[in-house]
Amino acid sequence: MIGISDVEAAAERIAGHVVRTPTLPSPGLTTLLGAPVTVKLELLQRTGSFKARGATAKLLSLSEQERAAGVVAVSGGNHGIALSMMAAALDVKATVVMPRSAPARAVEIAESAGASVQLTDDMAGAFALMPQLQEEGLTLVHPFDDPVLIAGQGTVGLELAADAGELTDVLVSIGGGGLIAGVATALRDRRPDVRIWGVETEGAEAMSRALAAGGPVPVELTSVVSTLSAPAVSPLTYEHVSTQVDEVLVVSDREAVQGTLDLADHAKVWAEPAAGCLLPAARRVLERVGEGARLGLVVCGGNATTGDVMGWAERFGLR
Repeated sequence: MIGISDVEAAAERIAGHVVRTPTLPSPGLTTLLGAPVTVKLELLQRTGSFKARGATAKLLSLSEQERAAGVVAVSGGNHGIALSMMAAALDVKATVVMPRSAPARAVEIAESAGASVQLTDDMAGAFALMPQLQEEGLTLVHPFDDPVLIAGQGTVGLELAADAGELTDVLVSIGGGGLIAGVATALRDRRPDVRIWGVETEGAEAMSRALAAGGPVPVELTSVVSTLSAPAVSPLTYEHVSTQVDEVLVVSDREAVQGTLDLADHAKVWAEPAAGCLLPAARRVLERVGEGARLGLVVCGGNATTGDVMGWAERFGLR
């Protein structure tokens, strides 16, 4: 497991390459949920999500030989965007493998940044292609199973701990678990009394299934939220979550999309369903912990188009 010194070192390494995103009280969400809410706006990060942090930390850790040979990543969207853009900024050649279900905008951004994009039928197929590309000399930048990358994502937690007022509960979305592993490491050092809640969507519940099974297990992916769709978590992220996170909650795709609409209406931010899922989960947290709760929400990304969200809203009968 990584420690706080790893996160602090990552913060020093990536400073100047990424944005220290705003941590702000949200009057609109406070009114909506009936409890004080603070938001960490990672959707304002370079590349539109927290993923820029881990990708940059990993790229800056590579040797000159590795940088010259290039890197490869598998992604449901945001990791591919982040690696493509940050690799271009650091003059490293990138290859990104995505499932055909990945948002078209993610593919377009990765290609426009100069990355070579390969599409596979599904996420499992994308991960299966990795060994072959590594044999060709490319360095894998895994979306979550990498201590250097997790430490980079943990800088979100360092900033939240430093910039937020009093908090009792922090909610973090989970795909493969890299973000929550890093954030939990930072918060357990800086804010040890805060409860940490992970949030997944039905059909992308790799971490909650792993917790129930006592270790990582493969899951069938059916969620529309491709940016949370990992076919399994890793032993590394499982270990962090099982020891540092209070509980993982699972919400429906419909609730996650409604959460995206609520964030637009009440928080005035355009997030993706991977962040929208935090709102229905926050309501459950408030029901459990009762009065006195002060929530922190890590709004992880905003790389969904208006067309994407409107399409999902129509599919689920939302307004």
